[in-house]
Formats: sequence, C-alpha cells, structure tokens
Amino acid sequence: MICIAAPGQGSQAPGFLEPWLEIPIFKDSIEQSAKACELDLIQFGTVADAETIRDTKIAQPLIVAAGIASFEVLKDKFGDSLKVSGTAGHSVGEVTAAYVSGIFDSQTALKFVRRRGIEMADAAALSPSSMAAVVGGESDQVLAHLDSAGLYAANYNGAGQVVAAGSKEAIASLVASPPAGSRVVALQVAGAFHTSFMEPARPALKEFATGLSVKDPAISIWSNSNGQLVESGSAFLELMVNQVSNPVRWDKTMESMTSANVSLMIELLPGGALSGIAKRAMPNTVAIALKTPADLDKVAEAIGK
Repeated sequence: MICIAAPGQGSQAPGFLEPWLEIPIFKDSIEQSAKACELDLIQFGTVADAETIRDTKIAQPLIVAAGIASFEVLKDKFGDSLKVSGTAGHSVGEVTAAYVSGIFDSQTALKFVRRRGIEMADAAALSPSSMAAVVGGESDQVLAHLDSAGLYAANYNGAGQVVAAGSKEAIASLVASPPAGSRVVALQVAGAFHTSFMEPARPALKEFATGLSVKDPAISIWSNSNGQLVESGSAFLELMVNQVSNPVRWDKTMESMTSANVSLMIELLPGGALSGIAKRAMPNTVAIALKTPADLDKVAEAIGK
C-alpha cells in the first residue's frame, strides 16, 4: 500500500520552493494557489527569510500549496504507476491530505488553510506562546515534567518524540533545562498550537467551514485526532476544525498505517520530518521525503518505474 504523508508547520525553510519552480506543472500549481489565498507564495518560498515564513498566516498556506504542487508533480510524472491508496497529514498537513484524498479541491483547500492560518495567528497574538520538540527520555517522566512546568503535550509524534507547547517563557525554560535523558529543540512556529491557547480560533473556523463544499474521500484517510480512518468528508472537516485546539496523535496515525500494511510512504514537500520519524517507528515501511526534485528518482526506484 502506498500512502502520501503531508508535513505540518515548522517544516518550511527559506528558499525551499526554488529548485521545484523549474518544473512547469509545479510552478503553475503554486501560482494558482497564490491567487486562491491572495499571497505571493513564490516570493515567500524563494527569497523570504526564516522569520518571515514563520508567520502562521504565511507558513500554513505556503506549506499546503507546496504539498499540493508536489503531489501534482508526482501524478504527472508517474501516472497510473503510482497507485496511492491512503493519505494522512500532520497538523496543517491534514488540509493537504484532504486534497490528496478528494475531500477538498485545490481552491477549497487554500481558502480553508488561509482562514485557518489567520484565525490561529490571531489566537496566538493574544498571549506569547511557542512550541518545542522533546526527543528522548522516558515517556511518563517527560509528560510529568511538562505538566509540572505548565506545558501541554501538543503533538505525540511517536518514536520517542513529544512536542511541548505553552507560554514562551515556559518553553524557553524547557529548552534550557530538558527532562532527564532528553534533548529539546525549539520549533519554527509562532504559537502554542493544538492546545487551549488556540481555542479562540475554533468557533470562527467552524463557522467558516460551514460554507465549504466537501466530498467523501476517494482513498483511505487517517485523522490526527486518534489515528482513525475517516470515511466522510464532512466528518473529516469537523475533525480538522476541532484539531486546532486539540493534540496531534501522529503516533496513532502511524499505528493505523502499519495496521493497513503501508509499504511505501511518500512525504510531500517540504518533506523530512515525518519520514525521519517513520524510519524509526515504521521500520517495515519505506519512507521517502520530497525535498528537491532529485528525490523523485527515489520514488521511481521504489515503485519500479
């Protein structure tokens, strides 16, 4: 089984679109996405600095647009040789996965993610907050440490990684004094996503979502809420809305992929993080991250084309 995975916020990096824009179908897709969300995505993906694209209102549409465009490249290059049977996205990557599965068309995906980014940025502006990845350490001890520090476990990423979220001050303290046996890496995000800090964003996003057109998925799609398979497009949209203030259970999502016998996982642009986790948590699955167009050769080899 071939699964498409879509990365979340923090995966973006300065200039990451540059080598892909030489591919006509990719550039056309980005230009169409830019019109849909009314942002200069080419500028943000080529010359903007890290701080600029850290802005939630920019990062989220940029990541989803890149994911959609790289999926279009895959379809154009490999056609029927690439038989995708499932998809999942991490956090905002769920919007990309909704497109891959057929729940959203590209215009709807970009309109939704644009509004999502705005509402979450507005919520983040109410109180300075951030996130950091905690890698290693004993799970119960790590979670107890976060709780005692007034922090939330926002992402359960599996393979010994939990993402903490909370006030900027508490995150800075966590980075300076990690839980025993762990290391902590601050993330390039501008808010404590998937926690109660984001609750102010949910009602407005819920209202906006009522006006969107969705279809039921054409392939398997797993939700971050607890890794479950979702067969209704409207149900998946509701889960995405609620997820802005609830934890990401990527660990459960990978368990579901493993149970479904996913043999190849292709991580869309800007790839890297999910494939790295999968190589540790899903050892029987080949994981390929799309970072540059050269990575398409790895996909070709994996599918025997």
